[in-house]
Amino acid sequence: MTIVRFELAGTPEGGDEPRPAARDELRALTAAAADAGAAWTQLGDTLLVTGEPAQLEQAGSGRNPASRVEVPAVRLHLVIQNGRQFQQEHPGVPVLVDKGRYLVVDLDPAEAGRLGEPAERHLPCYGVRALPADTVVFEQRAPAPDRARAAAGPRIDAVVSRDAFAADLRTLAGFRTRHSTSDEFRTALGWADGVLHDLGFTTRIQAVPLPGGTTQNLIAERPGTGGDGRAAGGRAVLVTAHLDSVNSQDGPAAPAPGADDNGSGAAGLLAIARALRDHSGARELRLVLFGGEEQGLHGSLRYVAELDRAERDRIRAVVNMDMIASRNTPSPTVLLEGSAVSRSVLDGLAAAAQEHTALTVQTSLLPFNSDHVPFIDSGIPAVLTIEGADGANDRIHTADDTLEHVDHDLALEILRMNVAYLVEALGQA
Repeated sequence: MTIVRFELAGTPEGGDEPRPAARDELRALTAAAADAGAAWTQLGDTLLVTGEPAQLEQAGSGRNPASRVEVPAVRLHLVIQNGRQFQQEHPGVPVLVDKGRYLVVDLDPAEAGRLGEPAERHLPCYGVRALPADTVVFEQRAPAPDRARAAAGPRIDAVVSRDAFAADLRTLAGFRTRHSTSDEFRTALGWADGVLHDLGFTTRIQAVPLPGGTTQNLIAERPGTGGDGRAAGGRAVLVTAHLDSVNSQDGPAAPAPGADDNGSGAAGLLAIARALRDHSGARELRLVLFGGEEQGLHGSLRYVAELDRAERDRIRAVVNMDMIASRNTPSPTVLLEGSAVSRSVLDGLAAAAQEHTALTVQTSLLPFNSDHVPFIDSGIPAVLTIEGADGANDRIHTADDTLEHVDHDLALEILRMNVAYLVEALGQA
C-alpha cells in the first residue's frame, strides 16, 4: 500500500487557514480520491491519500505529492498526544506526519493494540488508533482582518484583566506542586474557593476518590436572571478546568509547578469569574475546578456521574480550558476540540474568535483526554479550548513547566474568545 502526502498550495506558513485556491485544491483532491476508490485523511493543511498506485495516480490528477512512502495500511495509526509524551516514550516509532498534538505513525498493529486505547480508559498522555479514512482530523481557519474586529474588541478587552490573570497564575505556579493528593493541592483549592466566594459565587466542595487516596472538586455557581437556576426548564452554562499538576518524570513528591498545565486554565477560570461576576444572563453560570485529572480524569468523571438525568439535560454548554498559555506556533493558535454533540458550542467559540481575537482557529471532532470527554460521553455539549499544536510543548508534566515559558498574550486572546462566547450563551433563553 502506498501513502502520498499533499501539502495544500498557497497555505501561509505558521498554520493559518488555507487560502481559497488551496481550499479548492483540497475539495478537488478529496473528490478525486473518493472517485478513485482511495482513502484520504486531512490534518490541517496536509492531505494524506492511501491506495494502490493506479488509484493514487487517478487521485492525484497530475499534481505532484510532497512525499510518497510504502507502508501497509494496517500499520498506519493516528496518535493524539499531550505535549510530546508519545514521542518521548516511544522515540523509535517512525513519524510520517507531525502536527504537534496529532501524529501519523508507522506502527505494528500488535504494538498499537498493546499500547491500548487511552481515550477509552480515560488515561492521560496519548491515544493510539487506526488512521481514520475519509476523515478530517482537524481543520483550521485564519483570523478575521483587523478591521472586522475593531468594533467588537474593546468591549471584551475591558472585562478580561491581564493583571489579575497574571497574579492568579503566579499564585498557582508558586505552589511546589498541586498533585491531586497533596496538601498543597488542598491549599490551592481553598485559596481558589476564597477568591470565588469573594466574587459572589456560592461554592461547595465535592469529594473525589482516587486509587490510593482522595482529591476534591470545587464547584461555584451564580444563578441567572431567569430564575434560581434550578427551576424547571432552567439552563446552565459551565466553565471548567483542572487545578492539579503532576511531575511524571520524578514522581508525586517532586516539584510540579504546572504553570501551563494547568495553572493557565485554572487562572483562566478565575479570570472568567471576574469578567462575568455581574452577568445578567438568563442562564446559570457554573464554574468547576477539578482534581484528579492527571491521574485519569477522576474529578470530571465523578462530577458527571453524580449528575442525574434532569441536571445533565439542564447543561447547555461546557467550555473546558486545559493549557492555554504556551505559544507553539508562529501565529497565536487555539484548538477547539469537541464532537458532533458539541458542534453548536464549537461553532460559537470559533465565531467569537473571529469577531474578537487574532487567533488562528483549529477545530476537531475527535475528543481526547481532558475534562470535556466525560461530558461528551454523557451527551452533554462540551468543547476543549487548548493552545494550538500543544504536542509541541515538551515541558508539561515536568519541573520545567514554569512561568518563564508562559505567553500571557495567547492566554488573554483565548480568554477573550471564551468570554465573548459565554456572554452570548448565558444571555440566550
